Amino acid sequence: MVDLSQIKGQMEVRGSDGKHVGTVDGMDGQRVRLASGGMYHHIDADMVESVEKGVVRLKLTAEKATQAWH
Repeated sequence: MVDLSQIKGQMEVRGSDGKHVGTVDGMDGQRVRLASGGMYHHIDADMVESVEKGVVRLKLTAEKATQAWH
């Protein structure tokens, strides 16, 4: 599991396909709160694959990660 303390506000969130998902707004316990399209959404921490060079990369594609938002 990823060290959640590495996830900071304003980090970009990308799907496993490299596509933009949103921008980190903060953490709500074990969920990443992010801004996308002028709205706030949450992603469970277990969906995070890695945190590297200011980017949070997910285990799912951007389409799968955002599917429930639409």
